[in-house]
Amino acid sequence: MTDQTIKPWAHENDVDSLYVPVYIVEMAKEVVQFYDFQVHHMTVMATKDKKGGAIWKIDTSDGPFSLKLLHRRPTHSKFSLGAQEYLVKEKKARVPTIFKTKQGKNYVEMGGKLWFIAEWIESLRPVSEDLEGTKKLCYALGEFHKLSKGYVPPAEAENISRLHRWPRTYERVEKKLGWFRDIANVYSDMPASSTILSYIDNFQEQAQQAIKRLGDSNYKEIVSKGTQEAGFVHQDYGWSNAQMGDEGMYVIDLDGVSYDITIRDLRKLIIDRMHSLEQWDINWIREMIQAYDQANPITDDEYELLLIDLSLPNLFYKNMKDIVYSPTTFMNESLAQDLQLIIELEKQKWPVLEELSKDRKGG
Repeated sequence: MTDQTIKPWAHENDVDSLYVPVYIVEMAKEVVQFYDFQVHHMTVMATKDKKGGAIWKIDTSDGPFSLKLLHRRPTHSKFSLGAQEYLVKEKKARVPTIFKTKQGKNYVEMGGKLWFIAEWIESLRPVSEDLEGTKKLCYALGEFHKLSKGYVPPAEAENISRLHRWPRTYERVEKKLGWFRDIANVYSDMPASSTILSYIDNFQEQAQQAIKRLGDSNYKEIVSKGTQEAGFVHQDYGWSNAQMGDEGMYVIDLDGVSYDITIRDLRKLIIDRMHSLEQWDINWIREMIQAYDQANPITDDEYELLLIDLSLPNLFYKNMKDIVYSPTTFMNESLAQDLQLIIELEKQKWPVLEELSKDRKGG
């Protein structure tokens, strides 16, 4: 058995997105020997080469399965695997069932990482990206969040929680916006610099206002209720990780789940949709919120936090945060063009948020 520690391999191959180093392929072959079936064929389906993760579809004597190499530290992965098993066994949720090893375990530890096998659901297909498909996605997200409540992780797992991190996250965004200004000033001759400098003061002020609003909200009261009451977020929810099967919508790829105020997943989905639509459409957002609310009723306090979270310059920050790694290559003409839409969207959202606040009493 190889004892080599698994490392990210993005630097090894920048052509083939499905490339996996030979030593990891050999580990995968060793891992499947811990299971009570014969493997006929293994196909790489996706990789996280920058983090050291991969997914295979394996054809076996017992049918198709997925084999997944989790890139996170083992104690973190034990939290997500426990969550996946909890959803299936205790809540009958539509998430892939974990297949046990010969020893009855949920995973195999090898190369300093956890590997696990789960059912491969052949019928899964993405829903449409129109409004009706988006509503199905939002309803399934609400179901997922509702069913996630009550989870207690295994004793050997970390307690993965972002519940108390909202203030720190907001403060980090505000601080980094200041860094973006400093970088744009230093590299003032780059194509995107003038655009950044024209709007960065406004975005930093919005972040400061969001910090204040969060402090004035019932955030502390919500998080004081603890992790089981909060449930957990998916963190990477979207069209690839929520798909339609013969029995309804399935949620897959749960390895990033964390305790949190679950409304944050919905915020991310709204931002993603508005970016794709290239406009802030209040009717879409209302329909998305209503679909989610049907499955998992949103309290007034959670609704307020949704609006506060939407008020951050999320889209601008998301598209700018890599500037700190290589300013001269990042602030090019392409970024300058992309920022035109992003800045327009950040402007458009304010009257929409104002209208949304009127949808709830006291909003």
